[in-house]
Amino acid sequence: MGLLSNRISKESLKPGDHIYSWRTAYIYAHHGIYIGDDKVVHFTRHGQEVGTGTVLDILLLSSVPAHSTVPCPNCTMQQDGHGVILSCLNCFLAGGILYRFEYAVRPALFLAKVRGGTCTLAVSDSNDIVVNRAKYLLENGFGCYNVFKNNCEDFAIYCKTALLIVDQGTMGQSGQAASIIGGPLAAVLSTPMRLVTTNIYGMAATAVGVYCASRYAADIGMRRDVVKVSAEDLTRRLATGLLQVSEPQISAAPIQAIQ
Repeated sequence: MGLLSNRISKESLKPGDHIYSWRTAYIYAHHGIYIGDDKVVHFTRHGQEVGTGTVLDILLLSSVPAHSTVPCPNCTMQQDGHGVILSCLNCFLAGGILYRFEYAVRPALFLAKVRGGTCTLAVSDSNDIVVNRAKYLLENGFGCYNVFKNNCEDFAIYCKTALLIVDQGTMGQSGQAASIIGGPLAAVLSTPMRLVTTNIYGMAATAVGVYCASRYAADIGMRRDVVKVSAEDLTRRLATGLLQVSEPQISAAPIQAIQ
């Protein structure tokens, strides 16, 4: 993995890879699991990729590529249902560049990647398990889509690790969501430092430090409030309401066992 970019060629793809592509102006990245034969399983909001129900949609919707009116001969894009869909690689990329999300990265490299949603400290399961998990969720769903609380990156990370941020039966958030939340939070938390230093560079360094610390603590590979949940158990608990999408969190909390 490069320090500046996770860009890869299509020829280097392997089934089980977690891939992503940045949308317009690098506002938002769409994530999925490559399962081989030029196919990608990914999680959408009933065929859309973003949606918060807030004014933030004005910014995020600009990152969604326009869908062609001509049907793709290689895949059928599902327009409704539970949101987990299968498409060809070209439709998934929508004209964007191919990147591979990295797992089990060193802490120093994780912190050097200032933008979240590109890597994690968590360890991936084997590729065959990842592919089988993605195919199972393709048939059974991954709950309700929410850009902050249960999005395409959450889906891909779950397929790779089976880890869920669970706190009293609620599901958690992704790296790019933590980045969106963590940036403004870092600025707010570092504001009191103006009482200690009036140097603009010192305040900037403090804000970056607070942001990096919060993103590190929020990574699923570092959090203590995570459990490994099988795909079958996940879909059963979602169907019965025992798991719900959680509100965004930044700090870690003690581990909660699923009863």
